[in-house]
Amino acid sequence: QVELVESGGGLVQAGDSLRLSCAASGRTCSSFAMGWFRQSRGKKRELVGAISQPGRHTSYADSVKGRFTISRDHAKNTVYLQMNTLKPEDTADYYCAASPQIMRLPTLENDYDIWGQGTQVTVSS
Repeated sequence: QVELVESGGGLVQAGDSLRLSCAASGRTCSSFAMGWFRQSRGKKRELVGAISQPGRHTSYADSVKGRFTISRDHAKNTVYLQMNTLKPEDTADYYCAASPQIMRLPTLENDYDIWGQGTQVTVSS
């Protein structure tokens, strides 16, 4: 079983950057597609970005396109979310997740069956 642990969250000002990391343990995550989701207070959890198992294909929410980049390092068993030009509306708990889906890039919450505990990102104006 894969266990996922997120890190890198914190309090930043609008316009700043953060890089979130998701470290997998227990088993390699290289056979999974990976995604970053976020959930802010009173809202549903939404996909921020997803990356295919080989890492060739990515998908992003419209709200973060051009600002966020998802990547993975198979050697380090880690997935990253580089977040640039942060906005107050990016404030949320961010979750890393793994999906066994290989026929398409998984973009639905139900595609993912392994989740981390989350890391909080707060962007002040």
